[in-house]
Amino acid sequence: MQLPKTFENLIEQATELDLYKKLIFQLNKDFLLANIDLDFHEDVLPSSLKLILHETVYKLIQEKFAEYLNLLYIIDVSEKQVKALDGEDTLKLSEDVSFLILKREWQKVWFKQKYS
Repeated sequence: MQLPKTFENLIEQATELDLYKKLIFQLNKDFLLANIDLDFHEDVLPSSLKLILHETVYKLIQEKFAEYLNLLYIIDVSEKQVKALDGEDTLKLSEDVSFLILKREWQKVWFKQKYS
């Protein structure tokens, strides 16, 4: 599996393989498991998805850091990848972490589709 390098590539792959709704479902499922009040509608536009996810991660980092760490644990985002990010700019950090979250969720959806 070749992981996407950008948000646009990820959305393009998900759409081509008709897995965009499953990606949204997986995001909703993991946010619910983390007790974070975020529920995307299955028809959410990719631009809205990116914006809302970024906003949510930013707020978690700023106001609810323990919940943020719990979310990363539940989604299984690589600790090594998160530590490699620049933590000086919280806005940029939250954008990068949002993409890591989407990439990990995409992996889960892709593998489920491929091997089930």
